Amino acid sequence: MKPDTATKIFRALLAAGRKARLFSTEQYKSVPTETADAVVIGAGVVGIAVARELAMKLGREVLVIESAPTFGTGSSSRNSEVIHAGIYYPRNSLKAAFSVSGRRLLYKYCEEHDIPHKRIGKLIVATGSSEIPKLDLLMTRGIENGVEGLRMMDGHEATRMEPELQCLKALLSPASGIVDSHSFMLSLLGEAENHGATFSYNTTVAGGKYDGDRVKLYISESQALRNWDWKSPLKPDLILSPRILVNSAGLGALALSKRIHGLDNGIIPTPYFARGCYFTLSNVRSPPFQHLIYPIPEDGGLGVHVTLDLNGQVRFGPDVEWIDGVDDISSFLNLFDYSVPGDRANRFYPEIRKYYPYLKDGSLEPGYAGIRPKLSGAKQGPTDFVIQGEEIHGIPGLVNLLGIESPGLTSSLAIAEHVAARLSR
Repeated sequence: MKPDTATKIFRALLAAGRKARLFSTEQYKSVPTETADAVVIGAGVVGIAVARELAMKLGREVLVIESAPTFGTGSSSRNSEVIHAGIYYPRNSLKAAFSVSGRRLLYKYCEEHDIPHKRIGKLIVATGSSEIPKLDLLMTRGIENGVEGLRMMDGHEATRMEPELQCLKALLSPASGIVDSHSFMLSLLGEAENHGATFSYNTTVAGGKYDGDRVKLYISESQALRNWDWKSPLKPDLILSPRILVNSAGLGALALSKRIHGLDNGIIPTPYFARGCYFTLSNVRSPPFQHLIYPIPEDGGLGVHVTLDLNGQVRFGPDVEWIDGVDDISSFLNLFDYSVPGDRANRFYPEIRKYYPYLKDGSLEPGYAGIRPKLSGAKQGPTDFVIQGEEIHGIPGLVNLLGIESPGLTSSLAIAEHVAARLSR
């Protein structure tokens, strides 16, 4: 690929997008076609980290395709901004490995690049006797995963650390912390661009086809999909054929995988989506907690926990609401409902008061919501990240990143290293 090819593709997308039109199979021949060296689909934190790694470490000419107007508008900017230690995940799982190694890489990166962050520590608490065995299991699992500094303490010791807290027992994780995710993504993006990566926003990969040589991507301007009548077939604005393709589309990664003809749908997991709301704490003179406070994990998440931002603002969340009937276009374009109903706080108060009994009525204000791309549904138990390479699907140069939910932010640099190592063989 010539040095200016990525720029040509970017300009072609913009020009073609202004005259998006519907298509039938017979019209494919009229669609412009380009080749590319490396394409990353999705400019969330993992996609940006992968693009940076491919450009910096492998010297690839990288084009990042993002359906939104800018980077990090999905799960990457709608989470707790917590740096996880690696406690919750089964031994030898990808989540455990990438959380532990990714945490170390993330702290190092933040220190070297002056990214706002703070290693404030976390207390996972048991508020009832039935939860104590689960807390013990978490400590055992964390030690097996190589998490440093874990310490079990009784309720009185935990209360000395956090006077507003109520619990019978607590697990201290001093390695946990918080990070300014936007500053982190902006830094990664800048480094990627400095090494030649190009970002094409408002651009959606709606499908593709593997013809035995490469995957051909069908690309449209995002607005054309928003205006689609759902009846006529949609004509792509560009067919792009990359040597290397990384599907890091986050909320749309599973739907996109199933729209690549020639890729065995039998290996693609069923997508599930969980919505989580956050509420902020108001009417307090100073933050009641100095550490992250987490209850015992619940089905689909880690429970309604206490997080703090770098300005000391206290947030509670997220809860878990399973979403059904999500169509492909909604997942491609992130057309989810992110509103936070005020009356949803009624579900939060009793959960929070299990460990924070002094929470006053009327002190929770709607914050924001996020959507988690999951590989298992309600009552099905947690699942691991799924990273599919040629050894699984048989398509050279393609890596699918599926179900990259929490701890995706913590794991982003480790996932990027893993993907680059696969593609350098």
